[in-house]
Amino acid sequence: MVQVWLKKGKERSLWRRHPWVYDTAVQKVSGKPQNGETVQVMSFDGKFLAWASYSKDSTLRARCWSFVESETIDAQWFENKITKALAAREHLFERTSAIRVIMGEADQLPGLVVDRYGDFFVTQFQSAGVEYWRETIADILMKQAGIRGIFDRSDAATRHREGLQERVEVLRGEEPPEQIEVVEDGIRYGVDVRNGHKTGFYVDQRDSRYLAQRLAREFKLRHGRGMRALNCFCYTGGFSLALLAGGADEVVSVDSSGEALETARKNAARNGFDEQKAKWVQADVFDFLRKAREAGDTYDLVILDPPKFASSHRHVDRAARAYKDINLNGLRIVSPEGQLLTFSCSGAMDVDLFQKVIAGAVIDSKREAWMVARLGAGEDHPLMMTCPEGEYLKGLHLKLR
Repeated sequence: MVQVWLKKGKERSLWRRHPWVYDTAVQKVSGKPQNGETVQVMSFDGKFLAWASYSKDSTLRARCWSFVESETIDAQWFENKITKALAAREHLFERTSAIRVIMGEADQLPGLVVDRYGDFFVTQFQSAGVEYWRETIADILMKQAGIRGIFDRSDAATRHREGLQERVEVLRGEEPPEQIEVVEDGIRYGVDVRNGHKTGFYVDQRDSRYLAQRLAREFKLRHGRGMRALNCFCYTGGFSLALLAGGADEVVSVDSSGEALETARKNAARNGFDEQKAKWVQADVFDFLRKAREAGDTYDLVILDPPKFASSHRHVDRAARAYKDINLNGLRIVSPEGQLLTFSCSGAMDVDLFQKVIAGAVIDSKREAWMVARLGAGEDHPLMMTCPEGEYLKGLHLKLR
């Protein structure tokens, strides 16, 4: 058995069941492990700490499968973990046909992401360990009831850091259709699993989309009219469709991608929404917000859900300035007693820093605002409490006073 020995003091995080071992923590490696091979992680004084996958090219040198010495990491072990993960999400099918069924470290399968869209699984193998077990994992997934095929979207930047090539291909079963239709809280969306962001859809924003729908419905009941809303970085219209379903009178949706906007238009038509209530704008959001502020434009609700501004800790300062910019201008165009939903999906920016950046934007905007809720990913994107780095999506719900 290949063993990875840690430097003195570096075993403490594994005692707390944190699943990552960085290269700087490694004292020596006995043997010559293949990339992704299972190894024993040992303390400096020879005590067992964990079973882990070895990654020879990554600064994350090992990712822990299990902290139980008596366990064996084999095909049956993977089947047990996958079955348990799928069962934990089963109740969500009452609400949606788009679900993250495996969430990496939270399901003790570090580096593996699996989303289900209708009858298809879409996979992302983001670590050397799950790549090593790729065929076994695919066989287990394909055995699940109702699955017609598995499409692999292993094209994230994390693979390069693991010394792995990109893969975008049918892994098992049927070729998926050009768009897979999913239904979430009564709204129909078309998902392009080949070319869409992430695995084709922002499954993680389900609860916040439902919040937007509820806010639109409550606004209409209170004011006797539908709200005027702005959805920035709208992508394929997730929040926009939720607002229209809630009874908004006008939803302005902004994105730099004409292709994404065309899909959003088709999604609106798919649901039979009034074309006159949806305005799709291809523009740079930073420029759009500045011009809207200068024109004195206002909205009852502004949603800011930008792409990742910080890909690593080296980019956090630059990202903070970008978040400050869009939120400052966004706050200035919220109507009196209007609302703002603002998000960051940059894992390198923690919750406290994001809240401080938004507080700075509130101060500089000279507006009064309550934070009424912190927002995050849905329950199918759980956070392993011993690995807080997994909390990548965070959001704030502000009400202006």
